[in-house]
Amino acid sequence: MFGMVGRGRARPALRVAAAAMLAALAGCAGRSPPAPVPASPASPPPGMQYLYGSAEAAALDVQAFGMLTAFVERQAERRASVVLAADASPDRPAFTACGDRPPAVVFDMDETLVLNLGYEMLEGRSGKGFDADRWSRWEQADGAALAPLPGAVEAVAALRRRGVTPIVNTNRAAASAAAAEVALARVGLGAFRHGETLFLAGDVDGQRGKDGRRQEIARRFCVIAMVGDQLGDFSDGFRGDPAARRALATAPAIARLWGQGWFVLPNPVYGSGLAGDWDAVFPADKRWTDPVEGQGK
Repeated sequence: MFGMVGRGRARPALRVAAAAMLAALAGCAGRSPPAPVPASPASPPPGMQYLYGSAEAAALDVQAFGMLTAFVERQAERRASVVLAADASPDRPAFTACGDRPPAVVFDMDETLVLNLGYEMLEGRSGKGFDADRWSRWEQADGAALAPLPGAVEAVAALRRRGVTPIVNTNRAAASAAAAEVALARVGLGAFRHGETLFLAGDVDGQRGKDGRRQEIARRFCVIAMVGDQLGDFSDGFRGDPAARRALATAPAIARLWGQGWFVLPNPVYGSGLAGDWDAVFPADKRWTDPVEGQGK
């Protein structure tokens, strides 16, 4: 996966020799050698290549936002809520009432409306993984290294023309509210206001889970659709191991919502979908042994 030679990267033999020399010098000085600096990968991890660079991911985004727009055109007057009621769950679904509340669509922000290109490139090249402090600084950045998802700007504009309010429910920090407003506007998604059409982690109930914020939004609006890249963007009730979550997401009562009020976008880079060992991901009754390799040929 990683190239042997690249800018700022030594060949393996030279790297080993250099490490041995450092260790020897450190031993003479009576102290441990410095920790090696992770080598920068020759190319982005496969998940980042797919999400941020591939035509396939862009096509899925455009497809999802197009389906959302068509759905809203059909459903705006019907005003049927797709927010689970406070006492409901994915295995016992029931929905909030709409009454005469105005229609709205609720979006997650990161990897749903905006692509965090600047942050993800820095993380991918550093090899250091997620860092909460670095992410906080990214949230406060000016948004110049963000991009909208393909189809997002057009979909949000279409909602507004239709009289449907777009609302963002994100787990960015409430301290980053002003920066989030600027970032959303900068990528062409228009104006969002904290506490009105922008809800962040800790708002309403002090929790990172989104159900409390969803309930508050549903008290003000008739939420006719929701869009996200994680199951938590639809309900906090999608818990358990991969098999349990998969069963909940595909049970008839929930399966009917995908593309019909709940719209999910691809994210192979981070989040609750990246879990499970071999046994959790591959069922025991779906194993296969190559008959040729099994004979030792």
